[in-house]
Amino acid sequence: MSNKLQVLCCRTFQSVLKVGNYFMGYRMPEYIEGPGKVKELGAFLKEKNVSDVLVVTGSGMLKRGQVQPMLDGFDENGIHYTVQTYSTTDPTSDDVELGFRTYKENGCRSIVALGGGSRIDCAKGIAAKVAHPNKKVSQLQGLLKVHKRIPPFIAIPTTSGAGSETTVAAVITDSSTHRKAAINDPFLIPKYAVLDPELTVNLPPYTTATTGMDALAHAVEAYTNKTYNTKLEDRLAKEAVKLIHDNILTVYEDGSNLEARQNMQRAAFYAGRAFTRGCVGYVHAIGHTLGSLYGVPHGLAMAVLLPRVMREFGAPAHKRLAELADVCGIPGSNEAEKAEAFISWIEETNARMQLPSNFEMIQDKDIDQMISWAVKEANPLYPVPVIWDREDFKNFINKIRK
Repeated sequence: MSNKLQVLCCRTFQSVLKVGNYFMGYRMPEYIEGPGKVKELGAFLKEKNVSDVLVVTGSGMLKRGQVQPMLDGFDENGIHYTVQTYSTTDPTSDDVELGFRTYKENGCRSIVALGGGSRIDCAKGIAAKVAHPNKKVSQLQGLLKVHKRIPPFIAIPTTSGAGSETTVAAVITDSSTHRKAAINDPFLIPKYAVLDPELTVNLPPYTTATTGMDALAHAVEAYTNKTYNTKLEDRLAKEAVKLIHDNILTVYEDGSNLEARQNMQRAAFYAGRAFTRGCVGYVHAIGHTLGSLYGVPHGLAMAVLLPRVMREFGAPAHKRLAELADVCGIPGSNEAEKAEAFISWIEETNARMQLPSNFEMIQDKDIDQMISWAVKEANPLYPVPVIWDREDFKNFINKIRK
């Protein structure tokens, strides 16, 4: 376990940041929700005097015609736009630079991102570059390095997981080092969001599963972190957990259920807002290393790591996990039993959705790098229930290989 001085340093930093958070200007985007709402975006933007749009989306989505209803709405309302597509799984610094060049060359003045969390994160990176055109992406990664108004930014999620449509974060992979790191700044919170469940209907069950567990990880980590939260973050995290508990298996087994799809979108939105202030934790810190080194999809990493990290925290996490169990109607005679039952529900849900429980691909030669990256990301920022040192991370990483 971490030595007392390390714990004191981390907790002191977190106490100072807790006070500073009251001056950060956190907010929720103005949002519209419901089936078919993406088709109405053109009229919405016209009403808001937003035009000259850079559309950031996936090349596959454009080819499949999923973007066309939105573009038709733009045409009908006289919204000028330029489309920048990507085929990469995770946004890279090169992707951001490409989008920034397209933005400048076409005289764009606003950004619409349509896609999963990766597309929205890429668009956020482009927006940060617009605010700081002379800085490299690596210079913008970290805390509060944008600190300047970005162009009008509209986020339209096509998955129910990342919550990027309401967060301060944009996770970008450095094209030269392959390391993932986040740009974190309240100025990156989108101005508007569109939650249209029809956009998620055709998701494969595997994607539905992993993105849903990503949203759950956001909500659970934000709630168990506790330190930075106000009553709003606690309420949103609990509502997100309840929505996921009640709907994730439904959308996994019946992707056409629009009510359940809408509930999962709302859950991802609430969870995103909860962790925007409440922060994530070691689930994310370790998960990012798995993505960087082995290409593990983010949602899959979250699904596998979430129950194992929560169980590893032990008693310090029991009270908050028991409260989440209560929200979901998961029984237990005391806090420890409820916490374990809640963790077991996560594992059982993963199993029902045919997700693995470990990462056998982790190699001995990579463990030191994983530890270094995880520690750098997490300590002292993340107010996790238990502060881990390098040895704790090493022990845990060895456990998840089995």
